[in-house]
Amino acid sequence: MTESTQVRTRIAPSPTGDPHVGTAYIALFNYVFTKKNRGKFILRIEDTDRTRARHDSEKAIMESLQWLGLNWDEGPEKGGPYGPYRQSERKEIYQEHAIKLLEKGEAYRCFCTPERLAELRKHNKGRGTGYDGKCRNISPEESQKKADAGEAFTLRLKMETQGESVFTDELRGQVTRPYSELDDQIILKSDGYPTYHLANVVDDHLMKITHVIRAEEWIPSTPKHVRLYEAFGWQQPKWIHMPLLRNKDKNKTKISKRKNPVSLIYYKEAGFLAPALVNFLALMGFNYGEDIEKFTVPEMVEKFSFEKVSLGGPVFDVDKLKWLNGLYIREMDEEKLLDSIQEIWLNREYFKQLIPHVQKRMNNLNDFIDKTHFFFTSSLDYKTKDGKRLVPKSRDPKEMVKLFNEIAGKIDGLESFSIANLEQMLRTLTEEKEWKIKEVFMPVRIAISGQKASPPLFESMHLLGKERLRARLREAANFVEKRPTYFR
Repeated sequence: MTESTQVRTRIAPSPTGDPHVGTAYIALFNYVFTKKNRGKFILRIEDTDRTRARHDSEKAIMESLQWLGLNWDEGPEKGGPYGPYRQSERKEIYQEHAIKLLEKGEAYRCFCTPERLAELRKHNKGRGTGYDGKCRNISPEESQKKADAGEAFTLRLKMETQGESVFTDELRGQVTRPYSELDDQIILKSDGYPTYHLANVVDDHLMKITHVIRAEEWIPSTPKHVRLYEAFGWQQPKWIHMPLLRNKDKNKTKISKRKNPVSLIYYKEAGFLAPALVNFLALMGFNYGEDIEKFTVPEMVEKFSFEKVSLGGPVFDVDKLKWLNGLYIREMDEEKLLDSIQEIWLNREYFKQLIPHVQKRMNNLNDFIDKTHFFFTSSLDYKTKDGKRLVPKSRDPKEMVKLFNEIAGKIDGLESFSIANLEQMLRTLTEEKEWKIKEVFMPVRIAISGQKASPPLFESMHLLGKERLRARLREAANFVEKRPTYFR
């Protein structure tokens, strides 16, 4: 990489779920570093996982990054000189490069069956896949003969067998890992699709990425990527692994949806301002200096260097985010604040969705507020007479904690978030558990509304939206888990 090389960075999310705060955190540091160096910021969609990739997820990721103001210079829909920018549209490119490695002798066909590999994994717990290199020494002629005969195979990269893999992380210095811990990784699956590692490296090279800025959880994979660069004879990018976001708990575990909402959609719907959330994410890894905590992205760009990035595990403290969001709200122009409030839930379109479900229950106009208030509150008070019904008399608090978390997980996995699918999911789960309807439906109603009398259950679940619905269920689970004696 020469001094005149234009800085090019990328964010490469997988569209397999809702847009994650971790994606925004890494995108922010890529974006700021790129702007500091007048380079190009690229969005690449890594959708080679054909069973999990979803179009609605891709759309939500792009909309969320745009909401935060983290706009890309090249990417899907926008285009650019190194497209296409969806991996699902680049299959032939990966196959072509995999064949090059096979022809160079850097890769080989592996004819081992899934059953044999599963047996190896079983006997090599804690040591990767435990692949023993059985097919590594098959002659090229025999390999070609078996392939021509129609035997299924994958392509594996030949890893070094002795010594250590060494690379330099711009934040951490030299990182080493013994080659004995690294198996001959699969780079092309039997269906002709690439593995993550091959697609990632090929795309970064062809898209001329100069700096790979990603989360530290990718450090164990980097030796595999370094080996691929060596096998192709390509120059490596600079490696920069950012510290992981952590939960606010005793062990500072990796941020998870069990302990914090992690979807960007949730924070938008919960009334957080985009500048405040971006500012908060910046604080997770960047020390502005002078004890200043409130700053804009342009101000961050001006001050930015990786020397100001801390490697300590940054704690995703929602209370601090609320405090910072409050600072931004109090500085807003009143008209702009009113527009922002109305934009979320207090608008005619949302009211129109609520009216059909409460109109027949109303005796005066004020009843609308009484019967729909839970749609507009950020959290619920379960310390009420109705709240006691979170745990039916026939059930144990531990069972209900598990139930609420299980429903939240199933909501996350719904292909289509519709009233019909919500009802089917809840009824199927009730049948599978062999519970009574009232043992599931009433606790769920209390969990999402805080009251036993509310608009129809499934319509209410749908109107809350996926993110707020999951958050309510997890709040209810946490309440029951922390106060089991409250239900005796």
